[in-house]
Amino acid sequence: MTARVGVVTFPGSLDDRDAERAVRLAGARPVSLWHDEPDLRGVDAVVLPGGFSYGDYLRCGAIARFAPVMNELVPAARSGALPVLGICNGFQVLCESHLLPGALTRNSSLRFINRAQPVRIESTATAWTNRYTAGEEIRIVLKSGEGNFVADDATLDELERSGRVVARYAGDAPNGARRGIAGVSNEHGNVVGLMPHPEHAVEELTGPSTDGLDFFTSLLAHLESSPAAPAAIG
Repeated sequence: MTARVGVVTFPGSLDDRDAERAVRLAGARPVSLWHDEPDLRGVDAVVLPGGFSYGDYLRCGAIARFAPVMNELVPAARSGALPVLGICNGFQVLCESHLLPGALTRNSSLRFINRAQPVRIESTATAWTNRYTAGEEIRIVLKSGEGNFVADDATLDELERSGRVVARYAGDAPNGARRGIAGVSNEHGNVVGLMPHPEHAVEELTGPSTDGLDFFTSLLAHLESSPAAPAAIG
């Protein structure tokens, strides 16, 4: 059976269609989920896409965390049953929802960054990175004004100790992110937040590479190896 991957659209989402295309190219079926409907429609995984949910009022992701769709998503993700990938603004939503630690703040340059970015995969022990190899350097797109990952030293030390740093910027972090962190996971490895955009690097014609596609094929490999997991999703 073809895996069904929900992509949430919030008011202000920009990359939901790109995420749906990446899901389709990976071999899964994208399912559009609307922020105002508290129903995940029985999907096997969810992508929270990039953009400016609710206009980034208050803080990036601060209002989106209260969207009705999150009422089902948060407990399912916290239990380890539901794989969730938050990209850019989606990463911010996951942090605001306390599914991931830390916060994303203004870039250290106080400028919006839009460029092809080399990223090093640090952990392959997640639902979204198992098709990579540890230490592999990939090239995907970074486009954000508030991508500076911050957390206190104790939290950062715990992320390092438990292998939950998923990706780092190769070289200096262009946004000032602490310890060069570009992405992290929760303790189960089913929830991943990533500041750069893998969905913009899935086709040679439109991206700097196809290096981002394996985030989505990793999900399919994870679902195939864990056939009982989707059945636990409401």
